[in-house]
Amino acid sequence: MSGICGFIAGPEKKFSERQAVLERMIGTLQHRGAGDNLFFQDGGIALGRRPRERLNPAAPQALPADENGRYRITFDGTVHNHTPLRRELQNRGHLFRTGEDSEVIVHLYEEMGTRCPEKLRGPFAFALWDSSEKALFLARDRFGIKPLYYAHAADGAFLFASEAKALLEYPEISAALNLAALPHYLTFQYFPGPESAFRNIYQLPPAHHLTWSGGESKIRRYWEIRFRPDPKPLPYFVDRAEHLLQESVRLHCGEGAQPGSFLSSGVDSNYLAALLSRRGRLHSYSVNCADSSYDELTPARKRAHLLGAVHREHRIGPAEFWSALPRALRFQDEPVADPAAIALYFAAALAAGEVKAVLSGEGADEVFGGYEIYREPAAVAPLQLLPRPLQTALNRVSEKIPAGIRGKSYLQRATTPLEKRYYGNAFIFSEADKKALLNPELFPGGWTAPWEITAPFYRRSAGTDATGRMQHLDFFTWLPGDILAKADRMTNAHSLEVRLPYLDHRLVEFAATIPPRYRMTRRMTKYVLRMAAARHLPAAVCRRPKLGFPVPLSSWIRNHYRKPLAELWQSEAAQHYFQPRALQQLLSLHCRGRADYARKIWTVAIFLLWHHLYLS
Repeated sequence: MSGICGFIAGPEKKFSERQAVLERMIGTLQHRGAGDNLFFQDGGIALGRRPRERLNPAAPQALPADENGRYRITFDGTVHNHTPLRRELQNRGHLFRTGEDSEVIVHLYEEMGTRCPEKLRGPFAFALWDSSEKALFLARDRFGIKPLYYAHAADGAFLFASEAKALLEYPEISAALNLAALPHYLTFQYFPGPESAFRNIYQLPPAHHLTWSGGESKIRRYWEIRFRPDPKPLPYFVDRAEHLLQESVRLHCGEGAQPGSFLSSGVDSNYLAALLSRRGRLHSYSVNCADSSYDELTPARKRAHLLGAVHREHRIGPAEFWSALPRALRFQDEPVADPAAIALYFAAALAAGEVKAVLSGEGADEVFGGYEIYREPAAVAPLQLLPRPLQTALNRVSEKIPAGIRGKSYLQRATTPLEKRYYGNAFIFSEADKKALLNPELFPGGWTAPWEITAPFYRRSAGTDATGRMQHLDFFTWLPGDILAKADRMTNAHSLEVRLPYLDHRLVEFAATIPPRYRMTRRMTKYVLRMAAARHLPAAVCRRPKLGFPVPLSSWIRNHYRKPLAELWQSEAAQHYFQPRALQQLLSLHCRGRADYARKIWTVAIFLLWHHLYLS
């Protein structure tokens, strides 16, 4: 956990001006670390870093560099394999001046150039300056665990930062909505990369690097996940999964104080907690929402007791959930309408009082095939085998079936190609819904269809089984756009570091070889992971179905949030971007119990609240 930022500005900016801008940028990232800010300037380059913790006073208080001072790096993350890499590089004559793991990247870049990210194991985002070539090199980890934004300013400067809000401190960057991407937010419940919610501010995609030189930037992919089933027997996959996860947990624990663990009722967090408890006294943290459809706290509490953990828990009420929104959304940087993000904000606050880092189970469902939606290809297979003209005819028939009639949804999905029915785990507003909701004056030419956003990923997974294609898509859309964005921002809001053992790339590459029949059976999703976990957990925990975090939005909107939402609908932004009658109808029908529009209402509300914080 660190915050990084910097820019390359023209010679018209004086040293003092650059320093002042850099200090304002790093000032927005104070929550991402606890150490003293580090700065570096060389000609037009200005680099800054907010370290995760206070550095050793005896060590040089500067950004790591090579032996000759040609290269300088600002870094966020962890290089889990820095020790063997350091040993290799020392054997080849490289000299190290600090104990920082990022120093190995500087020397790797000396030898490998832009290929150096391929050698790194762990989450990272960094910027490396080459003073000889006057070139800046940015790279982001394979899954997007660590965020990295960039922008081109009106004065010709190139900027980067861990969070978009830091870029807004640059004088020639203004906070403006990326209006063209608003319809996509309404589909996905987040702004899909590489664009962001801010106009002209972009995210470096996961598994990519960017080189800026001579006023031009080039982006390249350095890693790809490929689902290639291996015909080995089930015991091999179970043994291998257990071994690699244990290794990943060991690496994510690091050499300092043992991290705590978020603990829910599901197998993902329970498995991590069980492995972590074998390394020392476990500290675990759980939250749940009042009025939830099921109880997360009781099973988590029981499991923590059996593991001998020091356990903390908190039940979130509707009033405190709503009151936390402004602060949480400020840290969230961009609007992400996943209600579980706010629950995670409370969980992070609970843990931050006792530990500096926590293990969390994000990524397990994408890696091992845990979402129930991944069963859909098997469910619709009978109709997908029909000739395409017949499928088209049946799809037209389904459009004429009244809403709410049983079978309508199945018929529509079964006669729609995968590429045009699956955009990720969230599908909030349909194209017809968006047409009724959005202000038509703002979109006279319409907008890009959502399947055009996902099409490049589907092209790359051609030839893979349907479930594997869904997983592949989620790795580059849903996972970085929603799951990892909320994990990073909500924990960093409390200066807490989140560590994600399921997203070790060696574990992920192995999991991509699991045959479809072992990814999920008729009764279980992520079957291999559950079989490995069964060696450490009770059968009831391993067989518990995937439920998702229970935030009772439907009832809370009806019973607690109707008035503040109605007021929000009257805001200037609401009247500008949306059709007022459509907003009123959504809220009215929901509160009268005529339909469940909770997720649609929440998606609009989060956008409007974010807009008020950043753009109004």
